[in-house]
Amino acid sequence: MPAASGDLFDREREDWLRDPAVAFDAWLASQQFRASSAQVYRAQWGLFLEWLQARRKTLATVDRSSIADFVAGLSIRKPQRARYLRLIERVLDHVRFIEAASTNPARFIAQDGEAGWRNARDNEPTGFLSSAERATLVAHLSSPVAGLSGAERWRAYRDRALVAVFLGGGLKTSEAIALTMRNIDIGTAWLTIDGDNPLLSRRTRLAPFAVAVLGAWLEVRAAAGLAGVLAFPASSSGRPMHKATALRAIDALIDTAGIAASREARASPQTLRNTFAADLFESGVDPELVGQWLGFAQPVSAHRLHRAWKTWGSEQTGGESDQGEPGTSDA
Repeated sequence: MPAASGDLFDREREDWLRDPAVAFDAWLASQQFRASSAQVYRAQWGLFLEWLQARRKTLATVDRSSIADFVAGLSIRKPQRARYLRLIERVLDHVRFIEAASTNPARFIAQDGEAGWRNARDNEPTGFLSSAERATLVAHLSSPVAGLSGAERWRAYRDRALVAVFLGGGLKTSEAIALTMRNIDIGTAWLTIDGDNPLLSRRTRLAPFAVAVLGAWLEVRAAAGLAGVLAFPASSSGRPMHKATALRAIDALIDTAGIAASREARASPQTLRNTFAADLFESGVDPELVGQWLGFAQPVSAHRLHRAWKTWGSEQTGGESDQGEPGTSDA
C-alpha cells in the first residue's frame, strides 16, 4: 500500500535533517541543472553546511541572523553573495514547502535592501541582462510547455507569462500580481496599469514575444476555467499571488533557461524591468517615452536609467562582467 503524502514528507524531511549533503544531491538531480551549474551549487551548499556544523546548527534551527552572518562573512563580492543566498533560499523553500513561503529566513534577507551582506565591493548601481541572456530567456519563455498536465501545466504557462510582462513590459512585481483581465487589451501590444490614483494609471507597450507568451497563457487560463479576475492567480480559486511566488518563478525560469550559473547578480523583477528599458533604448526609443511606459513620475528618472544603461554597456564592451542590482528601482 503506498505511503501517504504526509509520510513521504516526514521521511524526506528526516533525510534533510539526518544528512543534508546527500539529500541535497538528490534534490539537485531532480532539478535538471547543467553539470557545470550543479558543480557550483554543490560546492556552495557544502560550504554552507560546514559553516552550520561549526556553529552547531542544523536546517531545523538555522534562522535569519545565522544566514545573514554566513553570507556577510563570505570573502567574495556582493553579487556572488547573492548567488549563495539564492541557493539557500531555494533549498529551504523545498525543505519547508509545507509552511508558508514567507517563513523562509533566507528570503527575508534576500529582499532586505539594507541587509549587511550587501556591504561588499563592486556594488554596481544598475543591473541588466545582456543581449545574449535576454535572447536565451525569450527563447525559453516562447518554447512549448511539454510533459505537464493539470495545475502544473497552467502554472507553467502562468509563470512564463509573468516573467514575460517583467521582461517584455517593464511591470513592477506589485503591478503584475494585481493585473486584472480588464487591464489587458487582448490581441494588441498594450496593457493598462492601474495606479493608486486613477490619474496615475498608464499604458505600457509589450514586446512582440511578450504578446505571444501572454496570449498563450490567457488561452490556457480560459481553458482551465480559473476563477476570479486576476491575470496571474495563485490558485484555481483566483487567490492573489504572493510576491515570493513571483520571485521563485523568475529564479526557476532563469535556471531552466541556462543563464543563472553564468550570472553573479540575481535576475530580479527589477533587473528584467531594467532590461525592458534597455531593449527600447537599444531600438532608439526616446528615454522620456520609456519612462512613461515604466511609470516614472519624473523625466529625470528615465534619463538617469538611460545613462546607467550607457555606462553598463561601456563596461561590458570594456570587458567588465559584474552586474549589480538596480539602484533606480521605484517599486
